[in-house]
Amino acid sequence: MTAATSSRALLLVEGDSDAEAIRALAHRIGCDLDALHIRVKPAHGVTNFPRLLAEFLRTNPDAKLLGMYDVADEHHVRRALARVSIAIEADAPLESLGFFACVADLEDELIRALGTQVVEQILEAQGELRSFRRFQTMPQHRAERVHDQLHRFLGTRATRKIRSARHLVEALELDRLPRPLAELAAKLLDPASWLPGDA
Repeated sequence: MTAATSSRALLLVEGDSDAEAIRALAHRIGCDLDALHIRVKPAHGVTNFPRLLAEFLRTNPDAKLLGMYDVADEHHVRRALARVSIAIEADAPLESLGFFACVADLEDELIRALGTQVVEQILEAQGELRSFRRFQTMPQHRAERVHDQLHRFLGTRATRKIRSARHLVEALELDRLPRPLAELAAKLLDPASWLPGDA
């Protein structure tokens, strides 16, 4: 989708790996984001949400907003929505506005959904299992659970995190999607219920 194309929705996420995971999810469920004019945008930090939401709504004033964020950052997301005059009660869930929370982050959700053995198989297919085994032997990581080791390892390189995000989503059974992805998928599968115009 080009910058000049009018968008009917913005799907705002924190980082590039989240955006890659969302695009992989859309492909898995048969949702054509470009055809629906849904723009997936990494914010490169939740503190950038207010600026990006405001910029998007200036050029797409009737568009809808969706997002994904980490639970620890919820106050930033609420503040960002308030800055663009989206009213929400203090105790109302952000899911009602289409913003879905990951408990720690999306990688953590994906590792829990897949299990450590499957994630290790993905690393092996990427040619990175040997590097992970070396990582596991480092003194600061030896006592950690394998889940936590995998989570830390995926985050040690931006390129690894981005590449792995797509492969992790591709390995998921669609009936076992982590909750934030399942809720987002339900939205994307029923665009007529929330997108402006004919979806």
